[in-house]
Amino acid sequence: MAETNRIEYKRELNSELDIEKEVVAFLNYKEGGFIYIGIDKDGTIVGVDDVDDCMLRLKDRIKHNISPSAMGVFDIAEERKDGRSIIKITVASGIEKPYFKTKFGMTPKGTYVRVGTSAEPMPQEQIDRLFAMRTRNSIGRIVSNRQDLSFEQLRIYYDERGKRLNDNFKRTLELLTEEDKLNYVAYLLADENGNSIKVAKYSSLDRCDLIENNEYGYCSLIKATKSVLSKLDIENKVFAKITPMEREETPLWNKIALREAVINAIVHNDYSFEVPPKFEIFPDRLEITSAGRLPESLTREEFFSGISIPRNKELMRIYRDVELVESLGSGIPRILKAYGEDCFKFTDNFIRIILPVNSSVNAHESVQVSVQLKMLINCIKDNELSVDEILEVYKQVYKQVYKSKWYFKKNTIQPAITEGYVEMLYSENPNHPKQKYRLTAKGLALKETFLRNNNSQ
Repeated sequence: MAETNRIEYKRELNSELDIEKEVVAFLNYKEGGFIYIGIDKDGTIVGVDDVDDCMLRLKDRIKHNISPSAMGVFDIAEERKDGRSIIKITVASGIEKPYFKTKFGMTPKGTYVRVGTSAEPMPQEQIDRLFAMRTRNSIGRIVSNRQDLSFEQLRIYYDERGKRLNDNFKRTLELLTEEDKLNYVAYLLADENGNSIKVAKYSSLDRCDLIENNEYGYCSLIKATKSVLSKLDIENKVFAKITPMEREETPLWNKIALREAVINAIVHNDYSFEVPPKFEIFPDRLEITSAGRLPESLTREEFFSGISIPRNKELMRIYRDVELVESLGSGIPRILKAYGEDCFKFTDNFIRIILPVNSSVNAHESVQVSVQLKMLINCIKDNELSVDEILEVYKQVYKQVYKSKWYFKKNTIQPAITEGYVEMLYSENPNHPKQKYRLTAKGLALKETFLRNNNSQ
């Protein structure tokens, strides 16, 4: 494969290679890009002898020789091609343009941008314009309203991954402003803070019937993230179907896409709004809403094509350190693979991901329900019916006659109420003389499943 506007090949990393120039050019390019070490200009694989040493030197040079900090917006990984080891540097389009080689500052000698297949000096006029537009509400620049913060939870998560936080970790992880004050990133990751993430659950298809409201927070954002993931893992029930050949298991939501959607919403949420992401579970879907719009320099088409511009590079870097994020820019493609572009909804201030309940689960669920429940739901439909009216429908539609209303209520209606498919019009008075029965949101959803299955047959 030849070099492109987003792909650059380098034979080896040595003192002659200006790797900072290439990284800066991609950071300033609207689509970011990839740099491969161990591939000739003509695409011939030559490999890298000492991969670990090369990766260490690359990280050190990018970390110390580029401004603003590129930590959190680049990734370095080893790949195998034709039996040889090469190194792939993934560079996202930075949100703090212009990036430049620290030694030369914001001048054409230190600031580059990708033009075609090469890194070209950026004109001073463009440098000045980008600097004037640079985002001012980055959570890395916002001073925390509390400076008495502790980070024992953060230390534990790093220790679990075999990584030690030294005495200078606040600066290394970019938890300080330029004035050496703890910033809002530090506040979010501190042992105690005022940030809380809500996970709500409804029995209705709208937000009218709230049955559960959990809050995870007032602690390190990493701990809150793990709590949300655990809660949704519990909610992500697996339905099993035994076939003559094997046991088929289907969760409500694709597990990989679900995890990526949760992490994406939390890491890329615009916390300058002081609004955390929220998670809402409905009978037919999961809605995940995060604050903030797409970055100004990123179109929807570019977003869906996999181009990544991390909103909170400091959080992205730390989430990768503790292995909550696998690699830069991998989340959205995994969600799209499972659910497609239609699951994303954009507004001026929010981004929402809607994950529908797996349709095969709905189909399987319809097989599992009893024949009596299916008959009852088909009789009530969208109506409010008394027991006498329901029995009349049974007589007309199913040619079934029940002599005992008490027996019918006990063995057919009451189980449906207990399972949440049917409810009483006068629930506070079960023996009300004008008592009627209607379908709940869960019952209506199951009725729609019956209709879909009948139409597909």
